[in-house]
Amino acid sequence: MAKKLHYSQEQCVRSAGKLMQNTGMLKPHARVGIAVSGGVDSFVLLKVMQIRQRITPFPFEFMAIHLNAGFDPNCHAPLADWLENEKIQSHIEVTNHGLVAHTEENRTKSSCYYCAFLRRKRLFEVCKEYNLSHLAFGHNADDIVSTFLLNLVQTGRIDGMSMNEPFFGGLLNVIRPLAMVEKQHIIKAAKLWELPIFSNPCPSANTTKRTDLLSKLDLLCGDSKNGKRNVYQGIIRWQMAKHLLSPDEIIDPREYIKARQEEAQKKKEE
Repeated sequence: MAKKLHYSQEQCVRSAGKLMQNTGMLKPHARVGIAVSGGVDSFVLLKVMQIRQRITPFPFEFMAIHLNAGFDPNCHAPLADWLENEKIQSHIEVTNHGLVAHTEENRTKSSCYYCAFLRRKRLFEVCKEYNLSHLAFGHNADDIVSTFLLNLVQTGRIDGMSMNEPFFGGLLNVIRPLAMVEKQHIIKAAKLWELPIFSNPCPSANTTKRTDLLSKLDLLCGDSKNGKRNVYQGIIRWQMAKHLLSPDEIIDPREYIKARQEEAQKKKEE
């Protein structure tokens, strides 16, 4: 009998399912690559997709993609072991993206920006190599909010991080299933699932402008009981409205549920 999920685990699983359905993130027979850094967000996304694969009415495949930044070529060992135990397909490679981003080769951009650029470029290449239809990132509600605020403060633009965005003429869709889940629930869920999170040895880790902006938001809303929650909900609603499907565009799960029931009945009779 399956163990009942804690509230934070349910928040991750249900919110991801709701967002994927309402924005059309996945379609039957989708092939999803999950960008897994080894941090808490992407690891929880990997676990969530594993659970959702069992309960989503239509079939889809997924695999993990890990690109080691090169600071410690063996730091991903806990991830590799976990993937093997869970029998999850993966692509793991050691790169020099992080090392290069901190050298003179990168003269005009921040180390984080350049490393992310190199990583994203390679992720797109891996998706093409494996004929994947989707690339999933573990960005959460905190990331959606901080990106919105960063764009507003630095560029004066009302813009955010897309939840579901086509690339290369629709050949690949970049999705963020955890975009409605707050970081606190992700951290709690990871502990409850006992996921082997490993530390990021990058010297620039935890020094991003997004982290600084969220700290300032905490100070701004310090005296307000619901201030921070209202800011989060407002920005998330605005971002989600850009991707919502109309009721007639949402996939009707009934035919897939019926097919699954018939398949289960055949196995039972055999």
